[in-house]
Amino acid sequence: MAELKDVGGAIRARRQEVGLSLRALAGRLGVSPATLSAVENGRTPLTVTRLHRIAELLDTTAPDLLSGPAGSSGSAAIPQVPASRGATPEGRRGAWRDFSTISIDPVLEAAARVFVRQGFHATSMREVATEAHLSVAGVYHHHPSKERLLVSLLDLTLAEIGWRVEAARVEGRDPVDSFARMVESLALFHAVRADLAFIGASEMRALGPQERTRITGLRDGVQHALDTQAAACLDVGAFEVDDARTTLRAIATMCTSLPSWFRPEGPLDAASVARAYAQYALTLMGHREAPTPSPPVPAPDSSLEADSE
Repeated sequence: MAELKDVGGAIRARRQEVGLSLRALAGRLGVSPATLSAVENGRTPLTVTRLHRIAELLDTTAPDLLSGPAGSSGSAAIPQVPASRGATPEGRRGAWRDFSTISIDPVLEAAARVFVRQGFHATSMREVATEAHLSVAGVYHHHPSKERLLVSLLDLTLAEIGWRVEAARVEGRDPVDSFARMVESLALFHAVRADLAFIGASEMRALGPQERTRITGLRDGVQHALDTQAAACLDVGAFEVDDARTTLRAIATMCTSLPSWFRPEGPLDAASVARAYAQYALTLMGHREAPTPSPPVPAPDSSLEADSE
Protein backbone atom coordinates (compact mmCIF):
# COMPACT_ATOMS: atom_id res chain seq x y z
CA MET A 1 0.00 0.00 0.00
CA ALA A 2 1.14 3.51 -0.68
CA GLU A 3 1.44 6.57 1.49
CA LEU A 4 -0.58 9.68 0.69
CA LYS A 5 2.27 11.20 -1.34
CA ASP A 6 2.58 7.99 -3.37
CA VAL A 7 -1.16 7.86 -4.10
CA GLY A 8 -1.07 11.54 -5.06
CA GLY A 9 1.94 10.92 -7.26
CA ALA A 10 0.15 8.07 -8.99
CA ILE A 11 -2.86 10.30 -9.64
CA ARG A 12 -0.64 13.03 -11.09
CA ALA A 13 1.28 10.57 -13.26
CA ARG A 14 -1.91 8.99 -14.60
CA ARG A 15 -3.49 12.42 -15.21
CA GLN A 16 -0.48 13.49 -17.26
CA GLU A 17 -0.48 10.17 -19.09
CA VAL A 18 -4.04 10.66 -20.32
CA GLY A 19 -3.37 14.30 -21.18
CA LEU A 20 -5.58 16.06 -18.63
CA SER A 21 -4.59 19.32 -17.01
CA LEU A 22 -4.91 19.81 -13.27
CA ARG A 23 -7.71 22.32 -13.83
CA ALA A 24 -9.58 20.02 -16.21
CA LEU A 25 -9.54 17.06 -13.82
CA ALA A 26 -10.50 19.28 -10.88
CA GLY A 27 -13.47 20.58 -12.87
CA ARG A 28 -14.70 17.09 -13.68
CA LEU A 29 -14.19 16.03 -10.07
CA GLY A 30 -16.06 19.05 -8.75
CA VAL A 31 -13.24 20.42 -6.59
CA SER A 32 -10.94 23.41 -6.83
CA PRO A 33 -7.55 23.06 -8.56
CA ALA A 34 -5.94 23.88 -5.18
CA THR A 35 -7.69 20.91 -3.56
CA LEU A 36 -6.62 18.53 -6.31
CA SER A 37 -3.08 19.89 -6.11
CA ALA A 38 -3.07 19.12 -2.37
CA VAL A 39 -4.23 15.57 -3.13
CA GLU A 40 -1.49 15.07 -5.73
CA ASN A 41 1.14 16.37 -3.33
CA GLY A 42 0.00 14.17 -0.44
CA ARG A 43 -1.20 17.04 1.73
CA THR A 44 -4.85 15.99 2.05
CA PRO A 45 -6.51 12.59 2.58
CA LEU A 46 -8.85 10.91 0.12
CA THR A 47 -12.22 9.31 0.81
CA VAL A 48 -12.96 5.94 -0.80
CA THR A 49 -15.73 7.57 -2.84
CA ARG A 50 -13.44 10.28 -4.22
CA LEU A 51 -10.68 7.78 -4.97
CA HIS A 52 -13.12 5.72 -7.03
CA ARG A 53 -14.29 8.84 -8.87
CA ILE A 54 -10.74 9.90 -9.72
CA ALA A 55 -9.98 6.39 -10.96
CA GLU A 56 -13.05 6.51 -13.22
CA LEU A 57 -12.13 9.89 -14.65
CA LEU A 58 -8.59 8.69 -15.35
CA ASP A 59 -9.77 5.39 -16.86
CA THR A 60 -7.93 3.28 -14.31
CA THR A 61 -8.68 1.39 -11.10
CA ALA A 62 -8.40 2.33 -7.44
CA PRO A 63 -5.83 -0.42 -6.64
CA ASP A 64 -3.61 0.85 -9.47
CA LEU A 65 -3.63 4.31 -7.91
CA LEU A 66 -3.14 2.87 -4.42
CA SER A 67 -0.01 1.06 -5.55
CA GLY A 68 1.63 4.44 -6.10
CA PRO A 69 4.10 5.40 -8.82
CA ALA A 70 6.38 2.66 -10.10
CA GLY A 71 8.96 1.72 -7.54
CA SER A 72 7.28 3.40 -4.58
CA SER A 73 6.70 1.70 -1.26
CA GLY A 74 5.35 2.68 2.11
CA SER A 75 2.93 1.96 4.91
CA ALA A 76 -0.83 1.81 4.52
CA ALA A 77 -2.54 5.15 4.10
CA ILE A 78 -5.87 4.30 2.46
CA PRO A 79 -7.65 0.94 2.85
CA GLN A 80 -7.68 -1.32 -0.18
CA VAL A 81 -10.85 -1.09 -2.23
CA PRO A 82 -12.33 -3.22 -5.03
CA ALA A 83 -10.83 -3.12 -8.50
CA SER A 84 -13.85 -1.29 -9.90
CA ARG A 85 -17.01 0.34 -8.67
CA GLY A 86 -19.36 -2.35 -7.44
CA ALA A 87 -16.82 -5.13 -7.94
CA THR A 88 -16.70 -7.83 -5.31
CA PRO A 89 -13.71 -10.01 -4.43
CA GLU A 90 -15.48 -13.00 -5.94
CA GLY A 91 -17.11 -11.12 -8.82
CA ARG A 92 -20.56 -12.55 -8.09
CA ARG A 93 -23.94 -11.15 -7.14
CA GLY A 94 -24.78 -11.14 -3.47
CA ALA A 95 -21.16 -11.44 -2.36
CA TRP A 96 -21.71 -8.47 -0.07
CA ARG A 97 -23.90 -10.73 2.05
CA ASP A 98 -21.12 -13.33 2.40
CA PHE A 99 -18.85 -12.75 5.40
CA SER A 100 -16.68 -15.80 4.90
CA THR A 101 -14.64 -13.59 2.54
CA ILE A 102 -13.17 -11.43 5.32
CA SER A 103 -9.57 -12.46 5.88
CA ILE A 104 -7.97 -10.87 8.94
CA ASP A 105 -4.40 -11.07 10.10
CA PRO A 106 -4.39 -13.31 13.25
CA VAL A 107 -2.71 -10.52 15.22
CA LEU A 108 -5.40 -8.06 14.18
CA GLU A 109 -8.07 -10.60 15.04
CA ALA A 110 -6.53 -11.03 18.49
CA ALA A 111 -6.22 -7.25 18.95
CA ALA A 112 -9.89 -6.81 18.03
CA ARG A 113 -10.96 -9.32 20.67
CA VAL A 114 -8.91 -7.65 23.39
CA PHE A 115 -9.92 -4.11 22.38
CA VAL A 116 -13.59 -5.09 22.52
CA ARG A 117 -13.15 -6.90 25.82
CA GLN A 118 -11.28 -4.23 27.75
CA GLY A 119 -10.83 -1.16 25.56
CA PHE A 120 -7.90 0.20 23.58
CA HIS A 121 -6.29 2.26 26.34
CA ALA A 122 -6.46 -0.58 28.87
CA THR A 123 -4.76 -3.04 26.48
CA SER A 124 -1.02 -3.64 26.29
CA MET A 125 0.91 -5.10 23.38
CA ARG A 126 1.85 -7.98 25.65
CA GLU A 127 -1.84 -8.81 26.11
CA VAL A 128 -2.34 -8.73 22.34
CA ALA A 129 0.64 -11.06 21.92
CA THR A 130 -0.75 -13.46 24.52
CA GLU A 131 -4.16 -13.46 22.83
CA ALA A 132 -2.49 -14.18 19.48
CA HIS A 133 -0.22 -16.88 20.96
CA LEU A 134 2.86 -15.00 19.81
CA SER A 135 5.84 -13.34 21.43
CA VAL A 136 5.75 -9.59 21.93
CA ALA A 137 8.64 -9.32 19.48
CA GLY A 138 6.61 -11.28 16.95
CA VAL A 139 3.76 -8.80 17.20
CA TYR A 140 6.07 -5.79 16.90
CA HIS A 141 7.69 -7.32 13.82
CA HIS A 142 4.48 -6.80 11.84
CA HIS A 143 2.78 -4.01 13.82
CA PRO A 144 5.14 -1.31 15.13
CA SER A 145 2.74 0.14 17.70
CA LYS A 146 -0.62 -0.34 19.36
CA GLU A 147 -1.99 2.64 17.44
CA ARG A 148 -0.98 1.03 14.15
CA LEU A 149 -2.99 -2.04 15.16
CA LEU A 150 -6.00 0.19 15.71
CA VAL A 151 -5.45 2.06 12.44
CA SER A 152 -5.23 -1.23 10.54
CA LEU A 153 -8.48 -2.45 12.11
CA LEU A 154 -10.27 0.78 11.24
CA ASP A 155 -8.92 0.72 7.67
CA LEU A 156 -10.09 -2.88 7.29
CA THR A 157 -13.52 -2.03 8.69
CA LEU A 158 -14.12 0.92 6.37
CA ALA A 159 -12.75 -0.87 3.32
CA GLU A 160 -15.13 -3.78 3.99
CA ILE A 161 -18.10 -1.49 4.50
CA GLY A 162 -17.15 0.51 1.41
CA TRP A 163 -17.03 -2.30 -1.12
CA ARG A 164 -20.08 -4.05 0.33
CA VAL A 165 -22.25 -0.93 0.21
CA GLU A 166 -21.11 -0.19 -3.34
CA ALA A 167 -21.69 -3.79 -4.47
CA ALA A 168 -25.18 -3.62 -2.96
CA ARG A 169 -25.84 -0.38 -4.84
CA VAL A 170 -25.03 -1.70 -8.28
CA GLU A 171 -27.24 -4.74 -7.77
CA GLY A 172 -30.33 -2.60 -7.37
CA ARG A 173 -33.02 -2.75 -10.06
CA ASP A 174 -33.76 0.97 -9.69
CA PRO A 175 -32.65 3.89 -7.48
CA VAL A 176 -34.94 2.92 -4.59
CA ASP A 177 -33.93 -0.75 -4.66
CA SER A 178 -30.27 0.30 -4.70
CA PHE A 179 -30.81 2.57 -1.69
CA ALA A 180 -32.57 -0.20 0.24
CA ARG A 181 -29.80 -2.67 -0.51
CA MET A 182 -27.15 -0.18 0.60
CA VAL A 183 -28.89 0.27 3.96
CA GLU A 184 -29.29 -3.50 4.25
CA SER A 185 -25.57 -3.95 3.58
CA LEU A 186 -24.59 -1.35 6.17
CA ALA A 187 -26.88 -2.89 8.78
CA LEU A 188 -25.75 -6.42 7.96
CA PHE A 189 -22.08 -5.58 8.44
CA HIS A 190 -22.73 -3.99 11.83
CA ALA A 191 -24.75 -6.99 12.95
CA VAL A 192 -22.37 -9.69 11.68
CA ARG A 193 -19.03 -7.98 12.41
CA ALA A 194 -20.06 -6.25 15.61
CA ASP A 195 -16.50 -6.51 16.92
CA LEU A 196 -15.02 -4.39 14.12
CA ALA A 197 -18.00 -2.05 14.13
CA PHE A 198 -17.78 -1.53 17.90
CA ILE A 199 -14.10 -0.63 17.68
CA GLY A 200 -14.81 1.80 14.87
CA ALA A 201 -17.51 3.52 16.90
CA SER A 202 -15.73 3.64 20.25
CA GLU A 203 -11.97 3.93 19.72
CA MET A 204 -11.44 6.62 17.07
CA ARG A 205 -10.73 9.08 19.89
CA ALA A 206 -7.50 7.16 20.56
CA LEU A 207 -6.04 8.14 17.18
CA GLY A 208 -3.65 11.00 16.60
CA PRO A 209 -5.02 14.06 14.76
CA GLN A 210 -3.76 13.09 11.29
CA GLU A 211 -5.10 9.54 11.37
CA ARG A 212 -8.35 10.66 12.98
CA THR A 213 -8.91 13.13 10.16
CA ARG A 214 -8.16 10.51 7.52
CA ILE A 215 -10.35 7.82 9.05
CA THR A 216 -13.16 10.32 9.57
CA GLY A 217 -12.95 11.15 5.87
CA LEU A 218 -13.33 7.49 4.95
CA ARG A 219 -16.28 7.11 7.30
CA ASP A 220 -17.90 10.22 5.85
CA GLY A 221 -17.52 8.66 2.40
CA VAL A 222 -20.00 5.95 3.38
CA GLN A 223 -22.51 8.58 4.48
CA HIS A 224 -21.89 10.46 1.23
CA ALA A 225 -22.69 7.32 -0.76
CA LEU A 226 -26.07 7.02 1.01
CA ASP A 227 -26.72 10.72 0.50
CA THR A 228 -25.95 10.48 -3.22
CA GLN A 229 -28.22 7.49 -3.74
CA ALA A 230 -31.02 9.13 -1.78
CA ALA A 231 -30.65 12.21 -4.00
CA ALA A 232 -31.20 10.00 -7.05
CA CYS A 233 -34.42 8.73 -5.46
CA LEU A 234 -35.55 12.27 -4.66
CA ASP A 235 -34.82 13.32 -8.25
CA VAL A 236 -37.31 10.76 -9.59
CA GLY A 237 -39.92 11.59 -6.95
CA ALA A 238 -39.64 8.25 -5.15
CA PHE A 239 -38.98 9.85 -1.74
CA GLU A 240 -41.00 12.52 0.04
CA VAL A 241 -39.12 13.76 3.09
CA ASP A 242 -38.86 17.25 4.57
CA ASP A 243 -35.29 17.02 5.89
CA ALA A 244 -33.39 14.41 3.90
CA ARG A 245 -30.00 15.25 5.43
CA THR A 246 -31.09 14.70 9.03
CA THR A 247 -33.12 11.63 8.12
CA LEU A 248 -30.19 10.04 6.29
CA ARG A 249 -27.93 10.55 9.30
CA ALA A 250 -30.56 8.97 11.51
CA ILE A 251 -30.66 5.98 9.16
CA ALA A 252 -26.86 5.58 9.22
CA THR A 253 -26.81 5.88 13.03
CA MET A 254 -29.59 3.32 13.25
CA CYS A 255 -27.35 0.87 11.41
CA THR A 256 -24.09 1.69 13.21
CA SER A 257 -25.74 1.29 16.63
CA LEU A 258 -26.69 -2.34 15.95
CA PRO A 259 -23.68 -3.73 17.89
CA SER A 260 -25.08 -2.14 21.06
CA TRP A 261 -28.07 -4.47 21.14
CA PHE A 262 -28.04 -7.14 18.43
CA ARG A 263 -27.14 -10.66 19.58
CA PRO A 264 -26.78 -13.60 17.15
CA GLU A 265 -28.56 -15.87 19.62
CA GLY A 266 -31.62 -13.58 19.68
CA PRO A 267 -35.00 -14.24 18.06
CA LEU A 268 -33.98 -12.70 14.71
CA ASP A 269 -30.89 -13.46 12.68
CA ALA A 270 -28.66 -10.74 11.22
CA ALA A 271 -30.07 -11.07 7.71
CA SER A 272 -33.64 -10.61 8.92
CA VAL A 273 -32.74 -7.55 10.97
CA ALA A 274 -30.84 -6.01 8.05
CA ARG A 275 -33.78 -6.50 5.69
CA ALA A 276 -36.11 -4.93 8.26
CA TYR A 277 -33.76 -1.96 8.63
CA ALA A 278 -33.86 -1.43 4.87
CA GLN A 279 -37.66 -1.22 5.03
CA TYR A 280 -37.49 1.15 8.02
CA ALA A 281 -35.17 3.38 6.00
CA LEU A 282 -37.58 3.51 3.07
CA THR A 283 -40.39 4.46 5.44
CA LEU A 284 -38.31 7.21 7.06
CA MET A 285 -37.47 8.62 3.63
CA GLY A 286 -41.15 8.74 2.72
CA HIS A 287 -41.00 6.14 -0.03
CA ARG A 288 -44.20 5.98 -2.00
CA GLU A 289 -45.05 2.79 -3.81
CA ALA A 290 -46.55 3.23 -7.25
CA PRO A 291 -50.35 3.05 -6.86
CA THR A 292 -51.96 -0.18 -7.97
CA PRO A 293 -54.49 0.52 -10.73
CA SER A 294 -58.09 -0.02 -9.64
CA PRO A 295 -59.92 -2.80 -11.47
CA PRO A 296 -62.26 -1.48 -14.15
CA VAL A 297 -65.90 -1.10 -13.16
CA PRO A 298 -67.98 -3.45 -15.32
CA ALA A 299 -70.47 -1.76 -17.60
CA PRO A 300 -74.15 -2.40 -16.91
CA ASP A 301 -75.52 -5.49 -18.66
CA SER A 302 -77.85 -4.07 -21.30
CA SER A 303 -79.63 -7.40 -21.63
CA LEU A 304 -80.76 -7.19 -18.00
CA GLU A 305 -82.08 -3.66 -18.61
CA ALA A 306 -84.03 -4.91 -21.59
CA ASP A 307 -85.54 -7.78 -19.56
CA SER A 308 -86.68 -5.33 -16.85
CA GLU A 309 -88.64 -3.36 -19.41
